[in-house]
Amino acid sequence: MRFRRRTLALAVLAAATTVTMGSAPAFARPEPPAQLAGLGPDFLWGVAASGFQSEGHAPDSNWSRYAASGKTQDPYHDSIDFYDNYLSDIQLAKNLGVKVYRIGIEWARVQPQPGVWDQDGLRFYDKVIGAIEAAGMRPMLTLDHWVYPGWEADRGGWNHPDMVTDWLANARTIVDRYASGNPLWVTFNEPAMYMANEVRLGNLPATSIPVMQDRIAQAHNTIYDYIHQVQPGAMVTSNVAYIPVAEDTLNGPLIGKIAAKLDFIGIDYYYGLSPDALRSPITTDLWTNPLQPDGIYYALEHYSRAYPGKPLYIVENGMPTENGKPRADGYTRADDLRDTVYWMQRAKADGMNVIGYNYWSLTDNYEWGSYTPRFGLYTVDVLTDPTLTRRPTDAVPAYTEITRDSGVPADYRPTRAPKDCSLVDPLTSCVDPVTVPR
Repeated sequence: MRFRRRTLALAVLAAATTVTMGSAPAFARPEPPAQLAGLGPDFLWGVAASGFQSEGHAPDSNWSRYAASGKTQDPYHDSIDFYDNYLSDIQLAKNLGVKVYRIGIEWARVQPQPGVWDQDGLRFYDKVIGAIEAAGMRPMLTLDHWVYPGWEADRGGWNHPDMVTDWLANARTIVDRYASGNPLWVTFNEPAMYMANEVRLGNLPATSIPVMQDRIAQAHNTIYDYIHQVQPGAMVTSNVAYIPVAEDTLNGPLIGKIAAKLDFIGIDYYYGLSPDALRSPITTDLWTNPLQPDGIYYALEHYSRAYPGKPLYIVENGMPTENGKPRADGYTRADDLRDTVYWMQRAKADGMNVIGYNYWSLTDNYEWGSYTPRFGLYTVDVLTDPTLTRRPTDAVPAYTEITRDSGVPADYRPTRAPKDCSLVDPLTSCVDPVTVPR
């Protein structure tokens, strides 16, 4: 999610969609336990990345064109060059003890022209996925992380009537090639943000947002059925970027169109809001935005109420810094990670069906136009270090301990108290807020 440069686009998107999900009344939650159970041996700890943001050697695509157009802060270069460093990066993930490694399969890399499949591109993903599996991790494969081939951009992208047909041809090719390994699947990454960015960057008229939304829903529902034909028992989602205050307005319309074909709800949670934070609105300087680890509890609760019993998976979560510098508020990446995991354990203890968590991201990468926001467990100075050395942050040992112990210690207490009346879910958090035992 990461609240990229999208304030205007979000306003347009909100105006173009309608609410289809309502907040359920708050309920009396149990008293917080003094000793907190871990998340269990089957919990899916993971790391996440996307293709364009990390691979480098970018083929012609809508995003390679955006990056070259002058509309972004930084040129793309070769990002962190995961293309040439995937083996060592996968080893870093293995050393963390995680079970899941999320990557994107770049459509532009495997189908550079209509009807033309690049065997070198496919073999690259063969090697990456093989290395993930050999390291004892399960791939989570994203079919669309906001990037499509340049030839599709020339045709109008999602505004073109044949986009769904073209998209499905690529998606079926990928499913046929990799389903035998039993990966987890993400069809579309953060569809609402996908639409907002296409409007912001000029490849989609704002009036066509409903068209893109309908086409994404059609593509998701169709490939969901195909995945299950090829891979019985598959787990498929389309992850949402959780938006405080406006979650149902922005994500509800599309979720309503695909809810019957979601095996789990994938949630990306980064920032929270409380009434006092409204004096400092969300900005494009991501490292200044308010972090609220307890908000992840409310985000999970929100979808647990909306879809009782449905598995919930935090597909992305992380903390930004400015060029790797300490945050002005003194919060460290390790503290934010431990506090966040505490609230996931609380959610699990309170009966929410939380099955997995991916940290965004294993390394710093190209944050959709800029290298300044740093989210990585390992930091990489793309603009100043030609060796692209991966340097561990304080969150590396913290996450390694968490995966080893399946959570934070039973007597752990968050470094920050929960916010009163969190705008992540205003009704519930004001009427029945979470508390921490003394």
